[in-house]
Amino acid sequence: MGNHPFTKSPAYDYVLVIFGAALVGLSFNLFLLPTRIAAGGVSGISTILYEMYGWNPAFVQWSISLPLFVLAILLVGKEFSMKSLVGTFFVPFTIWVTGGLKLHVENPLLGSIYGGILLGIGLGIVYRGNGSTGGTAMIAQILKKFTGISSGFAQLLVDGFVVLASAFVFDFELALYALMSIYVTSKVIDFVQLRTSPTKLVLIITDKEAEVQSVIRDEIDRGLTKMRVVGGHSAKERTMILCVVEQSEAVYLKKLLEEKEPSSFVIFLSASEILGRGFSSARIYE
Repeated sequence: MGNHPFTKSPAYDYVLVIFGAALVGLSFNLFLLPTRIAAGGVSGISTILYEMYGWNPAFVQWSISLPLFVLAILLVGKEFSMKSLVGTFFVPFTIWVTGGLKLHVENPLLGSIYGGILLGIGLGIVYRGNGSTGGTAMIAQILKKFTGISSGFAQLLVDGFVVLASAFVFDFELALYALMSIYVTSKVIDFVQLRTSPTKLVLIITDKEAEVQSVIRDEIDRGLTKMRVVGGHSAKERTMILCVVEQSEAVYLKKLLEEKEPSSFVIFLSASEILGRGFSSARIYE
């Protein structure tokens, strides 16, 4: 799938942005709004205004996000693409279309966790399509331009203000749930964007280079990279072998090394995203 011509085309980006924006809208309607979780952003503002005045969240979000989009282009002059405009439009559109959907989730703990997860998946997919869902991200961009603070901190200020407002409109407990939801969302976005797979980077420091190499090549059929290293204590030259393996292979490799090369020094590290032959593209045997 990753190497299909369609996945390289602009149309694929739009599919990602629309699908991700739909998930963002669903997270709001199914979890965040019913449990009164104002997890920052324009969606948080619309949740508060819905509670106070009964205003339709979809129209509130359109009326805030679209003018902000125009303002950001005028003030920041940043190249905001059509994909960002599609994302900005499509989130409230989904909220408007799916307004009648109800899961009857009323527990704020469940709402904040599952709303945060679905929101994170949606936003992660939108970002992978090189789009955005506008909203307070635009305010953060404007703040960054005129105050010089980082965009991350600007976003935090804006979201913090929304959560603080929700503490007064709802109660302090719901504001804490909203903070938890923001945290869950940020972690899930990282997971989706990095396509974090359960892969491990294995570092093996050994005197028995040939034996370890044959274990990796013959038993688990993975490539490897070798480096010459010097022991800090012994000053002896040894070999460090780097190898990337899947989670299941890591367990098997650990068992093999314990059996065959117990004297080797082995470190297993979690790897975020692996690009290159054998992982994200076809393997070549030379």
